[in-house]
Amino acid sequence: MAQPDRKLTLGIDIGTFESKGVLVDETGRIVAQAARPHEMIVPRAGWAEHRAEEDWWGDFVFITKLLLAESQVDPQEIKAVAASAIGPCMLPLDAAGSPLMNGVLYGVDTRAVEEIDLLNAEIGADVILARCGNALTSQSVGPKILWLRRQRPELWAKTAKIVTSTTYLTWKLTGRYVIDHYTAANFSPLYDIAKQDWCFDLADICQPGMLPTLMWSGEIAGQVTEAAARETGLVVGTPITCGTIDAGAEAVSVGVAEAGDMMMMYGSTIFIIEIAAKRLTDPRLWHAPWLFKGQHAAMAGLATSGTLTHWFRDHFARDLPKDTAFATLTAEAEASPPGARGLICLPYFSGERTPIHDAHAKGAFFGLNLTHGRGEMYRAALEGIASATRHITDTYAEAGSPPKRVLAVGGGTKNRPWMQATSDLTGLDQIVCKITTGASYGDAYLAALAVGLAQPGDIAGWNPVDYTVPAQSHAAYAKHYKIFRALYEQTKDLMAELS
Repeated sequence: MAQPDRKLTLGIDIGTFESKGVLVDETGRIVAQAARPHEMIVPRAGWAEHRAEEDWWGDFVFITKLLLAESQVDPQEIKAVAASAIGPCMLPLDAAGSPLMNGVLYGVDTRAVEEIDLLNAEIGADVILARCGNALTSQSVGPKILWLRRQRPELWAKTAKIVTSTTYLTWKLTGRYVIDHYTAANFSPLYDIAKQDWCFDLADICQPGMLPTLMWSGEIAGQVTEAAARETGLVVGTPITCGTIDAGAEAVSVGVAEAGDMMMMYGSTIFIIEIAAKRLTDPRLWHAPWLFKGQHAAMAGLATSGTLTHWFRDHFARDLPKDTAFATLTAEAEASPPGARGLICLPYFSGERTPIHDAHAKGAFFGLNLTHGRGEMYRAALEGIASATRHITDTYAEAGSPPKRVLAVGGGTKNRPWMQATSDLTGLDQIVCKITTGASYGDAYLAALAVGLAQPGDIAGWNPVDYTVPAQSHAAYAKHYKIFRALYEQTKDLMAELS
């Protein structure tokens, strides 16, 4: 029921396996929240997809309706809406704005390896890095557009627009095709990092009119149309922001704002964002303008993290009830000492993104003997992810931008041994804020900023610090990390042969 003068914002995030939404008032208090799971489609090894209409827009509509119904909020009280979603994605649309295929997901989808090689040979890897700010990797959208053109000519002939997940949501809500600069920087070699504009002179990949209009994340992209109002229950004319990738909104939600602030997101993948004092040009990391004009961000991400824990549960804990399986696995892992009794896991179960950028990398458990059980294997998997995370934080230091403050967020923060192993292996304390809802909460804050219901810096009051996970030293980790790094280097050629 409506309350006098109450002003709310709606934030919705479409994740890899789950979508979440929150209604938040002008003090940052969560009025209502809802979630809906969905699946990641893996048609073949190295591919990862979502259904745009069902998983992206369908979840947005479902969650919005559910929030309105369960909270009894008057839609007139919602003063702005912001959305985020997994990305960067590649989705071709026809002239009517209808999807022509499933959305191709971010760096976990490695289908465009051949196109990356072709573009590097044609343009030059050094030219791409200098012009676009990013080396071509599985995270890059440009090669995936080229894959569509080369491998699916019948679909390419019908393609009028190429969009990412957030663009699709904004299109459905407002009828406008827009994209934020932070997301667009992942479209290498189609984005000029210095000019902060699209560029089409490096390669013949697509025509200028096929890409969305560039905006900043907090700008208003448009208003809810009559058609969108009928589907969602929102009021016609409600302001909609440009939106961003889920990780960007996640970082905002925990107060990442100053140079040296680093977000460590524990989700289906580990994703890291650091606000950098200057533009970092290192091919092992990704670079983009931050959500706000004048700021820089350096990003990194693993390919499988939470996804690996789900894989482990589904294959090695079939005897356990699904709703309690992770609690049991966690207890078994905690019963095993740091180092998992000499067991090491390479977590490259879907290739790897930063810093090795190797689509052929493979997962492995190394050092197995007859004394090892499920608890050791699960602990080794968590420590393997933590070791890969240390590889990333070491890379930031080598690039001249070691983190000053690490803020952890995401569902994985509830996994005690995973969090502790990450602090211990990286040597970095991790700050956890009171509200761990994540990207949807950051979206609600961005929406409030866009219409003047919040000011820069208010997020510290909206979401204060709850506790810190301090780094501890373990002799086993010092030894195992060296073996972890050597294990990949000594087997990567064999991994490629298996591909």
